[in-house]
Amino acid sequence: MKKVQWETLKKCAAMEKTDKIPVGLIVDSPWMPAYTGISTLDYFTMPDKWFEANMKIRRDFPELIFIPDFWVEYGMAVEPSGFGCKVNFYENNTPTVNHIIPSADDMDMVDHLQVPNPKTDGLLPFALNLYKNMEPKIKDAGESIKIVAGRGPLAIGTHLMGLTEFLVAMKIDPDNMHKLLKITTTLVKNWLEAQADALSEVEGILVLDDIVGFLSKDDYMEFAHPYLKEIFDAFPNTLKIYHNDTEGDTYYDCIADLGVNIFNFTHNREISEVRAKVGNKVCLLGNIPPLDELALGTPDSVKAAVKNCLQSYGGTEGIILSAGGGASPGTPGENIRAMIDACNSFT
Repeated sequence: MKKVQWETLKKCAAMEKTDKIPVGLIVDSPWMPAYTGISTLDYFTMPDKWFEANMKIRRDFPELIFIPDFWVEYGMAVEPSGFGCKVNFYENNTPTVNHIIPSADDMDMVDHLQVPNPKTDGLLPFALNLYKNMEPKIKDAGESIKIVAGRGPLAIGTHLMGLTEFLVAMKIDPDNMHKLLKITTTLVKNWLEAQADALSEVEGILVLDDIVGFLSKDDYMEFAHPYLKEIFDAFPNTLKIYHNDTEGDTYYDCIADLGVNIFNFTHNREISEVRAKVGNKVCLLGNIPPLDELALGTPDSVKAAVKNCLQSYGGTEGIILSAGGGASPGTPGENIRAMIDACNSFT
């Protein structure tokens, strides 16, 4: 991102006043290839096309703060591939990840898992090498990579064994579940650090973990909070963003304790309600419906949604207008433009 955008993001993270409400958006491979007119496989495997796709969205939406920006990812496959998960790739769809732990009854397999090495295992070294080789070109274009991203420890766990079995295992085999989460937490920390080491200007991290939203408060405090906090605490003096767009809100009052600066959350919660539960120390990134409005709505309906969101929020500080989640596949440019224009004209 450009320097002025990074400075704006830092102001928002510090809950400082900005000249106007900024607009940001998490974008990745479910949306970018089709929008920019290339196949998903080309986006993943041809660096020049990946670079040009990232540059096109900047030309189309120069006011938009893309998060994390110039993101090297292969759907949900990067971290699980390090454990040996088979990954299926498709011409025009995101990859699928095959589980390596069959069920909650097989949690003793965790004893055989090792923390992947980001420099040698699975798709992780491919991503690092792309970052290293593309950064000079990105800098030449007047941009920089300030944020690196990783799936959270629970999200990685579900890709190793499936969501239902993962949740069942919490209840029937908590000891092995903690073993698994210690391994995935270590990977998240190592992966974020390896990306930052491969680049030269990283000052922020983004952690994405929707699974937290499926937990009760007690389960969150046992199986999620200590591991997420360990990750965020491992990066002091760093801008920290957390994404979870599930409807569960039992953990909202714990977000500030994680050390999170910016929180991207679901569109199914009123932004004023989220502010009340999260408190006044965390900037909110949201929360226009990503599918029903940004992908399937009209420019007029998007503008109405923006107005309703900002009126509900009732202020101009501590907010970055965005989708209540990432950009959905098929989101048209005119709807993104409508979101930006409506925010800029809001009074």
